[in-house]
Amino acid sequence: MRQEKQLLLDEIKEKVQGAESFLLTRYVNMKANSSHEFRNQLFKVGGEYEIVRKRVFLKAMESTDLQLSLENLQGHIGIVFATQDPIETTKIVFKYGRENENSVEVLGAYIEGQLLPAKDVEMLSKLPGKQEMRSQLLATFEAPMAEFLAVLEALMTSVMHAMDNKSSKDAEGSQESAESEEPKEPEAQS
Repeated sequence: MRQEKQLLLDEIKEKVQGAESFLLTRYVNMKANSSHEFRNQLFKVGGEYEIVRKRVFLKAMESTDLQLSLENLQGHIGIVFATQDPIETTKIVFKYGRENENSVEVLGAYIEGQLLPAKDVEMLSKLPGKQEMRSQLLATFEAPMAEFLAVLEALMTSVMHAMDNKSSKDAEGSQESAESEEPKEPEAQS
């Protein structure tokens, strides 16, 4: 094997072995400007896009437990490495493919230790991202506590209002009794 190919193979092996998640894609009619735009979108969510030769990629995969065949890899292939949130990365890939006349198509993915077919990856792309799921979970935990605090606050407020009403009625009652106890001046007799 020539030295250039060996360096390329070593680089791909290192990235595949170091990646927790990656998507295997097929690209068609991708121009340089759109490829640059795609890479920028992926970079924003912690992704990286590599275009590789099939045979080099298959040799790199031999060093892992994952086995792929050439029949599954039709056309030009690229790999999207997801370094942060694989769900957000898959969303970007599917969105980009839809918006650009299916120039990028997902063939499969390796996400957190599992090899997934394209249809499962598409289902994953429709799920909310990690941050959305975390906020939904926190809202679920927070809702009962917030409702409990609202009930306690309503009870405390009602007690305060009852005491305030009672004190205002007592003040009015004592004022009326004070007015009724004032001595009356005797009327002059004629």
